[in-house]
Amino acid sequence: MTRVIYPGSFDPITNGHLSVIRRAAKLFDEVIVVVMINHKKPVGCFTHKERVELITRCVKDIPNVRVDYYDGLLAEYAKIKEANAIVKGLRAVSDFEHEFQQALTNKELNPDFETVFVTAGADYMYLSSSIVKQVCELGGDVSKFVPPEVYEDIVKGIKKKG
Repeated sequence: MTRVIYPGSFDPITNGHLSVIRRAAKLFDEVIVVVMINHKKPVGCFTHKERVELITRCVKDIPNVRVDYYDGLLAEYAKIKEANAIVKGLRAVSDFEHEFQQALTNKELNPDFETVFVTAGADYMYLSSSIVKQVCELGGDVSKFVPPEVYEDIVKGIKKKG
């Protein structure tokens, strides 16, 4: 069985994230979407429990995907879950340098752990959670950027935080 981890802060989940999840689910037996806290970013709009719940609602129709939370080293989480690889979505060349550095670090920490890069679909090359938050905070329509199942909750959460 091929088990992979798709980590991220997912604050909030976007259609770009969901695209990577769906594509990974076609390639691997099991995909664990793991909400992790990026300690370099300011406190998010959503708690980790809210993020897990939002993602769970978005992937309920994908039987080989489950959602989890972990606040530690990804390489350690991979050992605990006996994962074969990490899946990382790439939007642009600018993403690659940072993701490549992380992949090498994870490989050093856990030599059995591989990283698989999945490019974002053309429709989502520009999309990030930060853009969603900024557009929403300024009163723009983010309905094209986030899954419809969680659109209203995302707008409420961002506006409440902002």
